[in-house]
Amino acid sequence: MSLKIILLGYMGSGKSVIARKLSEKLDIKCLDLDEIVEKNENLSLDAIFKKKGELYFRKSENKFFTELMNTNEDFILSLGGGTPCYFDNHLLLKKAGVVAIYLKASIETLSERLILDKEARPLISNLSTIEIKEFIAKHLFERSFYYNQAPNVIVVDSKSISQIVEEISSILA
Repeated sequence: MSLKIILLGYMGSGKSVIARKLSEKLDIKCLDLDEIVEKNENLSLDAIFKKKGELYFRKSENKFFTELMNTNEDFILSLGGGTPCYFDNHLLLKKAGVVAIYLKASIETLSERLILDKEARPLISNLSTIEIKEFIAKHLFERSFYYNQAPNVIVVDSKSISQIVEEISSILA
């Protein structure tokens, strides 16, 4: 049976960075769902959202996520922040051979990280610092049910990348 390690959590929780480091440590292919969508649509996420809308993006994201989850490949996959919340994506986290891990970060941690990177984030690029905190709080509340479908939760606040990678490694052991 194949091994699929799925990292989920809110934008800014560290999914992509952790996936790459974990991939190096375990020597398993690393994939990023947002990058897969961008490559297949031949557009940046920002351009997809602006030209085709969020619903189009979510349908595309679901298509590629479902295809990946139905392969026999081993991989580490970082999901987009909203991926588990649309269609039945959260149910794919419970398939055999899947180790789903929610990288849980506080509103404080997320807002600190996202404020520094807001230009690269289409959903928050036009928000003020206060609006970003409110946006994150509202989203975390709405998405918590889906994020908590992951059987493994790692709180990432005040932890280094290597500490988080070690925690994931111990879950896999």
